[in-house]
Amino acid sequence: MDTTISNVQLIRAEAVREGAGVMVHRTIGGPALRNFDPFLLLDHISSDDPNEYIAGFPSHPHRGFSTFTYMIDGLMKHQDSMGNSGTLSAGSAQWMKAASGIIHSEIPEQEEGLLRGFQLWINLPEAKKMTQPEYQEFSAHAFPIVETAEYRLKVLIGSYAKAQAPIEDSTTEVVYFDIQVKPGKQFHHVFPVGNSSFIYLFEGVGRTNSENTPTHSLVTLDAQDNVLNFVAGPNGARMIVASGKPISEPIVRYGPFVMSTREQIDQAVRDFQTNDFVRNRAWVKRNES
Repeated sequence: MDTTISNVQLIRAEAVREGAGVMVHRTIGGPALRNFDPFLLLDHISSDDPNEYIAGFPSHPHRGFSTFTYMIDGLMKHQDSMGNSGTLSAGSAQWMKAASGIIHSEIPEQEEGLLRGFQLWINLPEAKKMTQPEYQEFSAHAFPIVETAEYRLKVLIGSYAKAQAPIEDSTTEVVYFDIQVKPGKQFHHVFPVGNSSFIYLFEGVGRTNSENTPTHSLVTLDAQDNVLNFVAGPNGARMIVASGKPISEPIVRYGPFVMSTREQIDQAVRDFQTNDFVRNRAWVKRNES
């Protein structure tokens, strides 16, 4: 379901089964918003029922884009075809540039009965789709916090005020924040004109640019002014906020492959079928500080 509000779009998350039957709540990448250049997909995992995710995401390939995985609660175990492995815990995150190709598995687990997290897919320009993969993993303490009388903001990608995240994307200049707005308080920010910018509200309710915003919904901003003015409801609110510069190139997608032409998709399928998919070992960066 989607509605237009003040030159923006409000999209309620839809339940989708992925991997070996994992239930995710999808906004970007779903029928209402197939792509939001440079963003390709936003999935929200949130469940207290292990049957909805216990089988996880067995080994599967990616090519042509980057993924950013952020855990709010619980664990996500990662292992890939190049020998990288790790476990994301509450508050930690992983940046994986699949680029020319990576095969990996992701297995979610509850911690103290809780499991919540997000995965965002970010496109790569055609000139970088077949470059070397990269893998970065960061603990919760690696990300700076900006706290005011009105909100608490965790900087996960890019920068906010004088706070700089350990993850940067120079191609699309993505910023990605986890923001908790206190009851009845306001978060105001202006993103670069022309950027694709959105919020995803996952706790509480509020008003985005004077329009009601329910929980588990995504709101895109008007790229011509890119003003975000969010006011939390009486119990406060928590949201993911992201913005990035569009790549403005053709997007051809086939499952876990995102390329610029159909011929490139066909080549990715052939490479996977003939075991010629993984070409480079990923550069690995971990930060426990």
